[in-house]
Amino acid sequence: MRTIPLALYIHFPWCTSKCPYCDFNSYAKSKAPIPEADYIAALKQDLLQDLEKVQGRKLSSIFMGGGTPSLFAPPYIADLLHSINQHIPFEKNIEITLEANPESLDYKKLTGYRAAGVNRISIGVQSFNDAQLKTLGRAHGSAQACAAIIATQKAGFHNYNIDLMYGLPKQTVAEALHDLEEALVFAPPHLSWYHLTLEPNTVFYQHPPKHLPPDERVLEIESLGREYLAHKGLKRYEISAYARSHNTCRHNRNYWEFGDYLGIGAGAHGKITDLATGIVERLWKQRTPFKYLNPENNFIGGQKILTVDDLKLEFLMNALRLTEGVGIDLFTARTGLEGASLQQAVLQLKQEELLINSADRLQLTARGQLFLDEVLARFI
Repeated sequence: MRTIPLALYIHFPWCTSKCPYCDFNSYAKSKAPIPEADYIAALKQDLLQDLEKVQGRKLSSIFMGGGTPSLFAPPYIADLLHSINQHIPFEKNIEITLEANPESLDYKKLTGYRAAGVNRISIGVQSFNDAQLKTLGRAHGSAQACAAIIATQKAGFHNYNIDLMYGLPKQTVAEALHDLEEALVFAPPHLSWYHLTLEPNTVFYQHPPKHLPPDERVLEIESLGREYLAHKGLKRYEISAYARSHNTCRHNRNYWEFGDYLGIGAGAHGKITDLATGIVERLWKQRTPFKYLNPENNFIGGQKILTVDDLKLEFLMNALRLTEGVGIDLFTARTGLEGASLQQAVLQLKQEELLINSADRLQLTARGQLFLDEVLARFI
């Protein structure tokens, strides 16, 4: 029987306000309080429905994302994690991440999360430039972001992430690099640094911001930024993820290496392999909090059994994001398919210098990283 790591994603759909670039399943909190107790109770029931799919397996990581999970008080997070552990055993060194925005963080809250079992915080800073934060619709300023990072450190979190964006309206190369310099003052163990994109169903997509930097400037920002981060000891291990030694995000690596994960919460997605039959199923939950919390509805919004073509494409779409790539043996271990099924496309991509010339590894060249969509199309 195959062995595949198992993770758990928990979605918290509320935010202080909805950012104009955000295409995540999130909703601005209204004047009414967030129904914390009801939502935690629903998450527990949601998990119970999925348990039969993962009997006998342990959790290697938990990721609480959103939305803004840090809008929930620490006692609710503690109650949820305790309940989860009663039903699924944790690996000894389990990674438990909670996403947070600066305006909803303080030292007291952070010590409460740490006591609850959270051992990794991901802070949505996005920029240290107050004018840019206003353009991005963020609910915090630069000073509040710095205070949140300091509080995270003081609360004893040695493993945390800072989220930053580049390619912002009117942003110069110097301004983008200054954001990195500001972040690295705190010597973070992990940094997510990604390009602002105009996603469908967002305000920015419908009303694009003016003066977005041209492609040539964005490429210069990327090149100089990567060079600077490497010089400061942060290794790029995924398209937009940088980490010091031993501080890569275990939960996200599980996605990229096509591991399994349960998904609970409004709009959460999961991917589970039946270890006996090899069948891989994706399922997703009711998207809106109203439907998710409606006791007359089933939590499940939909499900799908992955085809052979689905398995190939999804594995490669994730694995090739890793800068070091993956071994071909992992493709077989996670999909149940033979590596030979990729051979024709792999040979062609090597000849075009889009994949490195290795007999046992799938890894993009520097040129291949620029043409990921084209690489993936060859495997369909």
